Amino acid sequence: MTDLLARLAQATEAMTEVPPPGYSGQVLRYDGLILECAGFPASPGTRCHIDTEDGKGATGEIVGFANGRNLLFLDQPGARITHGCQVHKMRGGHNAAMGDALLGRVLDAEGAPLDGYGPPDCPETRPLSGREQNPLARQPVDAPLDVGVRVINAALTVGRGQRVGIIAGSGVGKSVLIEMMTRYTSADVIVVGLIGERAREVGDFVSKVMTGENRAKTCVVAVPADRSPLLRLRAAHRATAIAEYFRDQGKQVMLIMDSLTRVAHARREIGLALGEQPTAKGYTPSVISMIPGLIERAGPGLPGQGSITAFYTILADGDDTTNDPVVDTARAILDGHFVLSRNQAQMGIYPAIDLTQSVSRVMKDIAEKPHHAAAMRLRRLIALYMENRDMMLMGAYSPGQDATLDEAVTLWPRIEAFIRQDIHEPASLEDSISALCALTGGAA
Repeated sequence: MTDLLARLAQATEAMTEVPPPGYSGQVLRYDGLILECAGFPASPGTRCHIDTEDGKGATGEIVGFANGRNLLFLDQPGARITHGCQVHKMRGGHNAAMGDALLGRVLDAEGAPLDGYGPPDCPETRPLSGREQNPLARQPVDAPLDVGVRVINAALTVGRGQRVGIIAGSGVGKSVLIEMMTRYTSADVIVVGLIGERAREVGDFVSKVMTGENRAKTCVVAVPADRSPLLRLRAAHRATAIAEYFRDQGKQVMLIMDSLTRVAHARREIGLALGEQPTAKGYTPSVISMIPGLIERAGPGLPGQGSITAFYTILADGDDTTNDPVVDTARAILDGHFVLSRNQAQMGIYPAIDLTQSVSRVMKDIAEKPHHAAAMRLRRLIALYMENRDMMLMGAYSPGQDATLDEAVTLWPRIEAFIRQDIHEPASLEDSISALCALTGGAA
């Protein structure tokens, strides 16, 4: 009853508010994507509606202004806009509606439902761009998070509030890995941002993940690859804002962004359209500044709040995991990265995480010493085996020359079985650590 009275009071107060004056202008220039209109008071991020020749209308967002004109980037490229069409300022472009009703829902970049149900009842609002937090006031990353994947739990243990990149080329198993983590994690809330994915993959992922008990704690924000770059960028910010909202409620949140590379591509398209000068691989300076700003919004919250454990998939063109600007920028700001190996995938070892190139920067702070030592021993055995695999296949190695290599060869069938995990086979944190210590001869 108290909640009902409070909502009635808010509704009454809203009815008595004086609506803001309506601002509008006329289209002065339009090139199919960027639109210039006669200036009216509006900051970047403001949403606008544009009248069109066919009466359907179009929407866009103000991304800047110059010479007394507002610059808009359209959501619908190629809209039938003519010189002199009216541009109307809309309300609410900087904020996102929030509430527990977001759980179990699939939304687009604007927060509209894609799952066929009505709009979620969200009584609160949060800024899409997030709120700055004092880094010294944030809680430390001092407890592990069970992600349900054995090789990660055991050898790359993830902490609550850690930010991790999943780096790989196309077709190496990124989608399967994030599907496993989404199904089996112990997090209270799961927020998934599917940015720039194929429409078929979006439907397939939602049908597999949004089922049973998992549905009640999952929210998906999806924008397929054929949508405007502005919507793809906006979806990334909305997914992060939703994760921030539940973190502030004291929840342990897992945020999965698939993929950070396509978010960077969207920012690059917008920057190039606005005349920014391209740098390495055509990326504009705004891309390099956007990535840290987006990633730093995740992580542990303030005392009394929860945390956001974030995973960002990063595409490595041509399996190049060292020279891509997005990979380098993300790896520098993230708290760890998992590199997926095409060689392991071709050997049928899934998830194809290459332990020798992957690292969790917080593992030694959250893992017991015997556990950490066992993980380091496993890493050495795998590295030694893979370095000498070709030589052994050619028959150029004889047992007895290197005791550690002999041990790696002897244990390899067990190591391979340890790494390999079926998508329908969850592995708890405790079981994963016990299996690792049993494999390497360490104490559980």
